[in-house]
Amino acid sequence: MKKLISLSVIILPVVILSMTIAPKSLFDFKVKSIEGKEFDLATLKGKKVLIVNTASKCGFTPQYKELEELYKTYGGDKFIIIGFPANNFGSQEPGTNPEIQEFCTKNYGVTFPMMEKISVKGDDMAPLYKWLTSKAENGKLDAPVKWNFQKFMIDENGLVVDVAMSNELPNCDKIVNWIKGKK
Repeated sequence: MKKLISLSVIILPVVILSMTIAPKSLFDFKVKSIEGKEFDLATLKGKKVLIVNTASKCGFTPQYKELEELYKTYGGDKFIIIGFPANNFGSQEPGTNPEIQEFCTKNYGVTFPMMEKISVKGDDMAPLYKWLTSKAENGKLDAPVKWNFQKFMIDENGLVVDVAMSNELPNCDKIVNWIKGKK
């Protein structure tokens, strides 16, 4: 009996610790769409997801065009792009959610899902971005957001795979090969 009790004293804390440090997945998060509706990221199970922090008044803003082309080419049952407007860099996304939505639709014909404006760094960083940017949270990599249009690649299981920086176009080989499943 003593051996059983001693063994449980050792094993139980190890099991509990392993459960608490296991990284979350994308599917553990709920966000708000740009229209203000809850969007459960668990609905994306089985899809590759490209998450991009966007801004309307940035030198990289024309990437909306390439993002939309990428979405039209590969989007559907296996791939989706999600845009998260953020005003963290040079106040380059000053608009309200309705203004941002109108800008994206009118100027770039954006049809991929856009979420409400959030913060992607600092004390008010959105929980999703805390997970995306921290290896301690996502289990894969540390990738603090350096500027607008940084792109996070998430696999079909909701795990961070890689990141493409702002200067890497959405249709670069790194992203397209990932979508297609090529190394």
